[in-house]
Amino acid sequence: MTQTLEVLERLIGFPTTPQASNLALIDYVEAYLRERRFTVTRLPDETGEKAGLVATLGPAGAGVLLSAHTDVVPVEGQEWTRAPFALSREQDRLYGRGTTDMKGYVASVLALADRATTAMLKEPLKIVLSFDEEIGCVGIRQMIGDVAPLIGQPRACFVGEPTGMDVAIGHKGKAALRAVCHGQAGHSALAPQFTNALHVATDFISALRGLQDDLAQNGARDDAYAIPYSTVHVGKLSGGTALNIVPDRAEVLFEYRHLAADSPEKMRVRIDACAEAVLGQVEIEELNAYPGLDVLETHEVVGFAKRMARSNGITKVPFGTEAGFFDALGIPTVVCGPGSMEGQGHKPDEYIELSQLAACDAMMDRILQDISQ
Repeated sequence: MTQTLEVLERLIGFPTTPQASNLALIDYVEAYLRERRFTVTRLPDETGEKAGLVATLGPAGAGVLLSAHTDVVPVEGQEWTRAPFALSREQDRLYGRGTTDMKGYVASVLALADRATTAMLKEPLKIVLSFDEEIGCVGIRQMIGDVAPLIGQPRACFVGEPTGMDVAIGHKGKAALRAVCHGQAGHSALAPQFTNALHVATDFISALRGLQDDLAQNGARDDAYAIPYSTVHVGKLSGGTALNIVPDRAEVLFEYRHLAADSPEKMRVRIDACAEAVLGQVEIEELNAYPGLDVLETHEVVGFAKRMARSNGITKVPFGTEAGFFDALGIPTVVCGPGSMEGQGHKPDEYIELSQLAACDAMMDRILQDISQ
């Protein structure tokens, strides 16, 4: 794994949190791939401070696509016992922010790219790297229109989020929303004469709790998930300026995560009904959304992924990924990568087991063999 470890050390050294630019990392990866005769297209965001890329090697055709994000979650507020942006090793563990989520996979992909330069490819190897996945798949949502014509229709796509090298065939979709609740400002001594925006907001939250109860009791179910139904979650309530002023505005930030059977359209109708049921004006704005993934276990791509990963494990993951964007393009897609999101992802002293990286490298070798003559 010499090449994988060397690349991983470089990748961990780039502090690509959502607040920072990822351009230094993209510069490194682009140069690395161009040196290995890949055709590389950089896709910058509207600010010019971040970018993703698409890279291909080999003849025209379907081929196999490997997808990953380059950003990592912040380390502020966490108690690390070692430098988070410097790769360190202790026995059979490699420590550093992003080792599991998901620069370990990116390193394995780039090491594969190095080996692919000396292979006789009969199909292309395709790579997509994105940015700002950790804040709601923002980057790939911006990129996907440009990505689609560059990648065509691969016969399989592997999104390398940490699954312990099991093959994940599903995750819920998500939407983040803001509800602005309106009231009337007035002196608190006369409070009953005015509409209190915080009261409107809490009534709306109560309606959302009722929706959650109904989803849990009567909604669609998929027992492959730890929470087998769609969920509604309120994360933040704010409003008011002073104790003696009736607030005329309150804001609720909330989300829903939905099963495939509960479409975003269906969920939005039910949320709008919650807003209409309260006494007061509630305006709802969608801030961000990403699609879910729901692949039939009998799909050909699942069998292919199991052979490549040498894994019989089939799972559905509780966290979101970029896989739904590729699935929406008609590309057979699974999630499969090294490490454990539950065990190490987003935690202080994040690490990945060497055995997991070795298993990922072995999967890459089998993919290379499959697309070679």
